[in-house]
Amino acid sequence: MDDIAGIDNKRSAFVKDLGFADLLCVYGQLLTEKQRDVLDLYYNEDLSLSEIAENTGISRQGVHDSIKRGEEALTYFEQTLKLYARQKAFDEIMGTILEQAKSIRKDLSPITYSWIIQQKADTLIKDIEDGMKIFD
Repeated sequence: MDDIAGIDNKRSAFVKDLGFADLLCVYGQLLTEKQRDVLDLYYNEDLSLSEIAENTGISRQGVHDSIKRGEEALTYFEQTLKLYARQKAFDEIMGTILEQAKSIRKDLSPITYSWIIQQKADTLIKDIEDGMKIFD
């Protein structure tokens, strides 16, 4: 599979790729409950395969297989839907717009007749900051 959001599924060794934690946040509800729980323990709780096996009552090999299937599913979802990539692009664009609005606001401060523009810039900055909180 292709490299998705920094995730390379062509790995020969079983290496923890923390990019899957981001994909789990976006697509976790599309996984089976078992896959979601195992991936959550592995990526978000940082448990080893043995610890997950002990906590869930499945074999270490079963944990490994569940993680691999979950990673494959997450990769497929991102390749198909591209929600994570779109969210990252949106965040970057909004960050740029926010910095530009702050720069405008700063540049207008010494100009006495710019209070209307300053108010609009302040409103824009607040709206952008509030809008970016949606994805937190």
